[in-house]
Amino acid sequence: MKKLIALLTLAGILLFGTSSLMFAQTEEQPAAQTEETTAVEAPAQTQTTVMTAEPEKPQTFHEVIKEQFIDGGPAFMGIVLLTLIFGLAISIERIIYLTLSASNTKKLLAGIDEALQANNIEQAKDLCRNTRGPVASIFYQGLLRYNSGIDEVEKSIIAYGSVVTGRLESGVSWISLFIALAPMLGFMGTVIGMIQAFDDIAAAGDISPQIVASGIKIALLTTVFGLIVAIILQIFYNYIISKIDSLVNNMEDSSISFIDMLNKYSKK
Repeated sequence: MKKLIALLTLAGILLFGTSSLMFAQTEEQPAAQTEETTAVEAPAQTQTTVMTAEPEKPQTFHEVIKEQFIDGGPAFMGIVLLTLIFGLAISIERIIYLTLSASNTKKLLAGIDEALQANNIEQAKDLCRNTRGPVASIFYQGLLRYNSGIDEVEKSIIAYGSVVTGRLESGVSWISLFIALAPMLGFMGTVIGMIQAFDDIAAAGDISPQIVASGIKIALLTTVFGLIVAIILQIFYNYIISKIDSLVNNMEDSSISFIDMLNKYSKK
């Protein structure tokens, strides 16, 4: 998990650095072009020919996001971006882990039933060891205490089931933290941006609509970005919670069937 988070974090930082460099280059190109056109047109100032301006190309979605991100200020916008990167890294790791934890419990129970019917506990243990997922691990812990009685089997299943549930829920609290932290950082950036806007008004000595509008726009961009991050992470969070609930319900149902199966064969 730590390696995955570090890898995704490095990828996000490299992506952000590349995007900023590309944006800086696109800003320098028009400046260089204006200098070249000025140098060329300087000797021909006496000419009265009027050149028609070419229509500007519409910006792509990526360019708009990049421009708004830089306008919002790299300080708080960068921190909110880090919450998105870390939140997505943990979410992706949890989704992969939960997906790999799913198993065909009906097939597993059928195999254990055949092994117990043949009074071959070792075959049932081998089947559980070779099957991935938390359900097989719980069954294996129960089979280890099969000779100690059903009561010991039930205790081991309950105890180990709590451990497995904790593993499934590992890291989910961090996602909820990033969901709460992203809009809070956005609101903080908005407050600081409003303070800077009022400082600009005080320095100018006049309430200019241009100063007020530009200051408020920059201040609100951090809030918008923070809310977008929270919405994205909330979707992943709800999906992960639904996966965990599904696995836990499957573990409980299959554990009941497993206990009933052991009771049936232990009385023979």
